[in-house]
Amino acid sequence: MKKLYWYILAITFIAGIVWFWPEQDQEIRASVSVAEAMGGDDDEGYLRATGPREFTFPDDHGPHPGFRTEWWYYTGNVFTEEGRQFGYQFTIFRNQMSPPDNTTNGQAFGEDWDTNQLYLGHFAISDVENEDHVFEERYSRGAAGLAGAQVEPYRIWLEDWEVLRVDAENADDKNFPVRVTAEMETGSKIELTITPAKPLVLQGEEGYDKKGAEEGNASYYLAFTRMDTEGLITKNGEEYQVSGSSWMDHEWSTSALDESQEGWDWFSLQLSNGYDLMYYQLRNGDGSVSDFTTGSFIDPEGNKTIINPEDVKLEVLNTWESPHSRSVYPSQWVMKIPKLDLELELATLFSDQEMDVSVRYFEGTLGVSGEMNGQQIGGNGFIEMTGYEQD
Repeated sequence: MKKLYWYILAITFIAGIVWFWPEQDQEIRASVSVAEAMGGDDDEGYLRATGPREFTFPDDHGPHPGFRTEWWYYTGNVFTEEGRQFGYQFTIFRNQMSPPDNTTNGQAFGEDWDTNQLYLGHFAISDVENEDHVFEERYSRGAAGLAGAQVEPYRIWLEDWEVLRVDAENADDKNFPVRVTAEMETGSKIELTITPAKPLVLQGEEGYDKKGAEEGNASYYLAFTRMDTEGLITKNGEEYQVSGSSWMDHEWSTSALDESQEGWDWFSLQLSNGYDLMYYQLRNGDGSVSDFTTGSFIDPEGNKTIINPEDVKLEVLNTWESPHSRSVYPSQWVMKIPKLDLELELATLFSDQEMDVSVRYFEGTLGVSGEMNGQQIGGNGFIEMTGYEQD
């Protein structure tokens, strides 16, 4: 049976190749499932998310060495002045290869190769008009200046892919706005300035997001659910001036998931009436929905309402079979949340947005329409789906 937490472990597996062969140019394709890539691991000695904690900013925007896995995750939908739409995903993962010791606490990076920190990056652009999805993966040791994460000055980077704090008048947060820049070997790239339009959200129980029954099966989870975005997208040699909205998640953990869970469907939706919705559905191996499924509904002022699994009715209306992996992913849904008087129709804007990287998954832009409190609404969003690999 495939296990959801193997996704995180597989990232460490890929990073381990860089650890032992840093000078080799390894090409790793997702020809096997996550379960086949990694069959288990020992989490002893790492820090774990065991309960709510007090967050300190700007420090908690930076890295958390001692926890095994961490990521800074940006997605967005942006438009040209003429209305042409692009979606993008930019994620940097930090992976700690060994538990922290008593003297260094597993500090994140150094000036030579002596480090236990590995970084992995995923970058994708969805060209909605041409129904074309391009993507790239890279990875490096968190040493010798090649990759890292720091608070002062705020920067998360992997070679020339980076999130960098930029100066701005009247900024509410010391670490934002940021400039996100990344370029693929093919020349496709983003240069985006991203500014929070709402306060930071502490997901779950004030930032403690429990995903399983055992102690430590949880993460610390922060999000900016709506961020003003403007800049440039380059694709096929053409440069486009764009503006729109982004979503940022920052999450860290050691052992986040139960063995009974085989995958998830994660929705991030920005509605036209100013509300935002995050909902992730954890799927058990028997097809049922995990009790640890959760979500949040953020009003235009940034106030959060927690969504429980019994609050949501999610029906799959259509599917798409990947020609690359033969995985069958949902592609159209109806989501009903009666306590919010909300009913949404959701659909991928085009089918083939599968990430065919070291661990295969689906990450794509969504169209949103529906009703809230009897009023018609629209919106944009992103969907991430894992655990649909075929045996």
